[in-house]
Amino acid sequence: MPKSHRYIIFYKPYGVLCQFTQDTPARSTLKDYIDVPDVYPVGRLDWDSEGLLFLTSQGQLQHRLSDPRFGHERTYWVQVERIPDATALNQLEKGVTIQNYRTRPAKVVLLPVEPDLPERNPPIRFRKNVPTAWLEMTLTEGKNRQVRRMTAAVGFPTLRLVRVSINCLNLNGLQPGQWRDLTSDEGKILLKSA
Repeated sequence: MPKSHRYIIFYKPYGVLCQFTQDTPARSTLKDYIDVPDVYPVGRLDWDSEGLLFLTSQGQLQHRLSDPRFGHERTYWVQVERIPDATALNQLEKGVTIQNYRTRPAKVVLLPVEPDLPERNPPIRFRKNVPTAWLEMTLTEGKNRQVRRMTAAVGFPTLRLVRVSINCLNLNGLQPGQWRDLTSDEGKILLKSA
């Protein structure tokens, strides 16, 4: 792993913009958490999404991981309103049309239990009469708000969205707002797979 580059994983909390420049004083950015010069996020997570963000100073790696031609997997835990049936899950797996675009096939699993995640601040809205379910969705592309648009297209709006892995990287050991450099072994595996 080249020593001249930085490779960082960050557990992005809810309500943080995936940029270092501040657009308004009221909104948190990566600058509020990561004081490392010349690193840039690979892809992005929306302001209202949480989870794994990978940052690097290596432009070529950044390009390969974010370009859909290379098909790197991104896995999300998605809390949706109501319990999706087999038809909805099958539609998500085969791909759905969102904004005149047909999504690539995805891996979609209805999780049997709620994943062990830190509480979100603020918590999602709770409605006693509307059950929720958790899906694990693995995509090889990342269009703007894609997961949210996909679940809405099949009738199950997203309430909470947490990216738990990108390629071989995951959130293990991090809490929201924490970051760390990749280990040497993680870096070797990532560079080999990219």
